[in-house]
This record gives sequence, structure tokens and C-alpha cells, in this order.
Amino acid sequence: MRVLLVDDHPVFAEALAARLAIEPDIEVLPVASGSGRALAEISLGDPDVVLLDLYLGESYTASGEHSERNGLGLLATIRARYPRTKVIMLTAAEDPALTVAAFRAGADGWLPKSAHAAELVEAIRSVARGEASVPPRLLADVLDRLTGRQGPDGDPLAVLTVREREVLQCMVDGLGRAEIAARLHISSNTARTHTQNILSKLGCHSVLEAVALARKSGMR
Repeated sequence: MRVLLVDDHPVFAEALAARLAIEPDIEVLPVASGSGRALAEISLGDPDVVLLDLYLGESYTASGEHSERNGLGLLATIRARYPRTKVIMLTAAEDPALTVAAFRAGADGWLPKSAHAAELVEAIRSVARGEASVPPRLLADVLDRLTGRQGPDGDPLAVLTVREREVLQCMVDGLGRAEIAARLHISSNTARTHTQNILSKLGCHSVLEAVALARKSGMR
């Protein structure tokens, strides 16, 4: 897996890059300290996973809006330009509201910078498999905050086909793409296509948001 680290703290970024480089299945691309360099590296290096600092030094604005140079703004740009690239947000804060904002903007994972290296490596592998990654201690609160909407007919899942509902049930059960494919006896590519269709139909930007909506709608 090719991994790109976007962080404007050189000591932290270089130490993290060195730690990740010892993993046999991870190739670390040159560290990007800002949004311009990050987008250039994504274009050139085609990373599978981007580790994105929520608060880049260039990201603060007087109005508090999320510009492209803000971590969340950069996330939205990455999602629009490179939809297949997975993004894990890294932050020193543990704020469920920010976590929800990140997943709604299209993040695939969220991890505090205080996490152990093993947690980060597992998160990278999880999102690369098509799974969402969020610390267990935040999961319940995040899911509650993500379930604040419902479709006009009272059942937002009504737009899904029978097969898509089966795939969504697998997602609710915590299965990754390969596990979904095995359970439903379909190819991994077909599982990915169904997942993308589910997110599109439900208006969700992440697997976690789709799972939250499914649970809100009664799927267990």
C-alpha cells in the first residue's frame, strides 16, 4: 500500500513516516507539509491511503470556514478529485463533532495522534480494505450524531435494491469488502460497486455514515 502523510509538524511527520516504512506492506511517499504539495503528491504517487492532519498550519481562517487549505477543506478536494483514495484524519483533539464533520466530508477513518503506532497501522490496513476506522470510545457518540436525518417517505433505505440491502447489512455487521464478497458469494469488485451505489443512493460520504443511517432506520 502506498501511504501519503500530510502534516506540517516535521518532527512528528518524519518520525511517523520512518515508523510506517518498516511495515513490509507499506510504501511511504514523500511527506507533504501543505495542501499544494499534498495534491501534487497524490497526482504523482497515486497513494492508496492519505493520513491527513486536521489542522494544517496554513488552515486557520478568521471566519472559521473550511477552505481548501484547511484539513477538512483539503479532504473535500481529495474526495472530489480522487474518489478512490482513502483518507484517515489525524488530530490531537478528540471531538465527536469534528469526527462527524470529517466523515460527512468523506473521511474513511479518524485517529488521534496519541494513538499507538500499531493502531495507526491497523487503521491504514482497515481503510485500504474498504472499512471505516474510528476509535471505539468515540464510535457510539459518532453514530448517534450521524443519524440525524431520514428520507421523505420515512424509510431512506427504500431506494436500495435487495442485493444492496444485503451488502448494507454486511456493512452494519462490520464486514469489510473481502468479507462481504465471501458472505454473498460475489467478487470483491462487485462488492465495491454495490458499496459505491449504496453511498450514492443514500447521499452518504462514508461507509460509517451509511451504517449509522441504516441503524437509525432499524437495521441491526
